Amino acid sequence: MNNGNGRRLNGETEEDDDDEGSEGDLDAWERTYADERSWESLQEDESGLLRPVDNKTLYHAQYRRRIRSLSSQATTSRIQKGLIRYLYIVVDLSRAAAEMDYRPSRMAVVAKHVEAFIREFFDQNPLSQLGLVTIKDGIAHCLTDLGGSPESHVKALMGKLECSGESSLQNALDLVHGYLNQIPSYGHREVLILYSALSTCDPGDILETIQKCKKSKMRCSVIGLSAEIFICKHLCQETGGSYSVAMDESHFKELILEHAPPPPAIAEFAIANLIKMGFPQRAAESSIAICSCHKEAKVGGGYTCPRCKARVCELPTECRICGLTLISSPHLARSYHHLFPIVPFDEVSSSVLNDPHNRLPRSCFGCQQSLPNPGNKPSLRVACPKCKQHFCLDCDIYIHESLHNCPGCESFRHSKTPIATEE
Repeated sequence: MNNGNGRRLNGETEEDDDDEGSEGDLDAWERTYADERSWESLQEDESGLLRPVDNKTLYHAQYRRRIRSLSSQATTSRIQKGLIRYLYIVVDLSRAAAEMDYRPSRMAVVAKHVEAFIREFFDQNPLSQLGLVTIKDGIAHCLTDLGGSPESHVKALMGKLECSGESSLQNALDLVHGYLNQIPSYGHREVLILYSALSTCDPGDILETIQKCKKSKMRCSVIGLSAEIFICKHLCQETGGSYSVAMDESHFKELILEHAPPPPAIAEFAIANLIKMGFPQRAAESSIAICSCHKEAKVGGGYTCPRCKARVCELPTECRICGLTLISSPHLARSYHHLFPIVPFDEVSSSVLNDPHNRLPRSCFGCQQSLPNPGNKPSLRVACPKCKQHFCLDCDIYIHESLHNCPGCESFRHSKTPIATEE
């Protein structure tokens, strides 16, 4: 039924028209969050039948692409890494962090991935220290001082997740500069800023602050969550950091985890230095001593400084009494693989797999699981260029990201005899 203006009075039809109009007004990233659109990810096999989405294959492809880019950078020049890092993470908690273009909000997404980054950072950098700074209401707040305890950093961040006011990049840089300017010369000073706002409300000239950070050899990197900002790009260019803008949550996760491995050392810090370190002994479980960290008496556990005999709770840390860096031998061993990383494994080409004259191993040398027949799919196995052993992609990821040693090479090194392969 029509009225005088020619408009349909059928309520159901009007509702459908409104739905179509609202759907058409959404951008691509908005539609992804609105209804997931899972049917757009469906794939077909050779016979035209639908098959489930293989997220594992996509993850393997992303890993192989990343490992190839890292290997190409390593082969171009010999890079010295900075293993003793002092990193401050600056989290923007201004009004812009409450935007919901990331689900459920930018603040929630940033907090989740910062927690994962903190744990990954200390796993890959056991000799380093980290601190947290937040920006809200135009003021920079120091949540945690530089330290080596991931649990204390995570607990402090999760207790301060509130957004308000404007963001001030200059105040954050001034605050971080005051802390990092006091660390020893052998330490690598870094700042990672997770910026949500599109502007900065500064009390003075931010360009002077950037030059001050540059003179102090601070490497400042920024990950934006909204759009590219000139002052953030200028900051990264002047201090030798990296600037990138996240397109979605998965891209943000990838960008922030790129800062976990130690970066190349700055030329002025590439000179070899002798650093005094202490290897404390663990105290007896029945001993009672005053902990220098918490200023209270504790029973059992803890470590004793070899220089001043003070008690500390955990390693690595700096003695609160004499200032000696306290570590354990496993911390040095875990940092060793950054200096001599394991070479990337080569993908076994389909021509080699389909050649009947090649007698290839039927199972993975790492997990002993049978390697599937590739068929028309891309290569599903890789081979170590040194020991020539074949591995599945899951073992490839575990070897390069967690184990940092090739089982085939280590077995050959200890046995001093060639390893028999299953044929």
